[in-house]
Amino acid sequence: MSINLSKFGFIKRDTPRDINLDPLQTGGVLTPEARHALQEWGDEYSVCDYCGGALDEIKTPPIYDFVHKALPEFLGCDHVRITNGAREAKFAVMHSICKEGDWVVMDGNAHYSSLVAAQRARLNVKLVEKTPAPEYKITLEKYAQAIEEVKRETGRPPALALLTYPDGNYGNLADVKAISRLVHDNGIPFLVNGAYAIGRMPFNAKELGADFVAGSGHKSMSASGPIGVLGVSEEYAPIVLEKSKTHKTKEIELLGCTARGATIMTMIASFPAVYERARPENWQKEVENARWLSAQLENLGLRQMGDKPHNHDLMFFEAMPLYEISQKTDRYFLYREMKARSIHGIKPGLTKNFKISTFGVGREKLGIVADAFKEIIKKYNAC
Repeated sequence: MSINLSKFGFIKRDTPRDINLDPLQTGGVLTPEARHALQEWGDEYSVCDYCGGALDEIKTPPIYDFVHKALPEFLGCDHVRITNGAREAKFAVMHSICKEGDWVVMDGNAHYSSLVAAQRARLNVKLVEKTPAPEYKITLEKYAQAIEEVKRETGRPPALALLTYPDGNYGNLADVKAISRLVHDNGIPFLVNGAYAIGRMPFNAKELGADFVAGSGHKSMSASGPIGVLGVSEEYAPIVLEKSKTHKTKEIELLGCTARGATIMTMIASFPAVYERARPENWQKEVENARWLSAQLENLGLRQMGDKPHNHDLMFFEAMPLYEISQKTDRYFLYREMKARSIHGIKPGLTKNFKISTFGVGREKLGIVADAFKEIIKKYNAC
């Protein structure tokens, strides 16, 4: 057998990222410390050299202090575990708290992985209806309606409620505290998917009223992924973090241990910077930058969907001026023009609508972005 090896080996990531607007990436850019950790801890199951059977109990490197001390304080949770991503955290909660055939209520803006996690756990899903365009909001009234529908159809409340905070489509921040009160008044455990919140903005599970939280290290905590975090309240910890009867140190829902090596070590390396950037005063600057760019693009005829004034860095735009240009040229013109300016983040072929994130970009570079849109529209309208 002869394998053609010419395509393999070192592969350069050649997409320009002088300015990156990709919502999946802006919060995951590695810090200098994390880049060093990636090289130092990239070989094998590197941290396993120090493991006595439970990953989260490793004292050196300081995984124990990170998981059992720093992260619970940072997230406002009683217990925290590292997972292989936010979706794995959500599945662990669903699989342990619910029984096959139970119902989960989740917002209509939920990430697809929330639905897939429920399907994998063999659960039924009731989606909370969102309001029409352009807001696409999740309201308390519609959430209550969905709960009542499940109670009426099944004779009992849903086994779990999930809210995406913010959602990954429009960057909307629902009234999580009010929804938490509603959910708990109905005797339902509450899971908050904070994949675009934890590590970017102030977040405290107890203040929000969450029994469980899921976060993403590679989306929002400057870690090399895939990696996530799972927060659990004291009440539900014995269920979610139950240990194996045959392997006493291994937690069942985590399959014994999860992220290890470069993933967790880059998360630890970036944590001081992540902790600082999530302070309220720093987050407010990010929100102001997002609102500023939104105003600049709306002055060009684009339309920002979702919450207004906006309260998150992730934004969704309807861009009819660009779509109209694409009908006269081709659908890839915007991608080419942005790439020529070393601006990354709008997927090839998208012109009618697209998502961007301003997190960590800064006002100066956002000015370059605003000018780029202005120049592109002017250039093609002059043709």
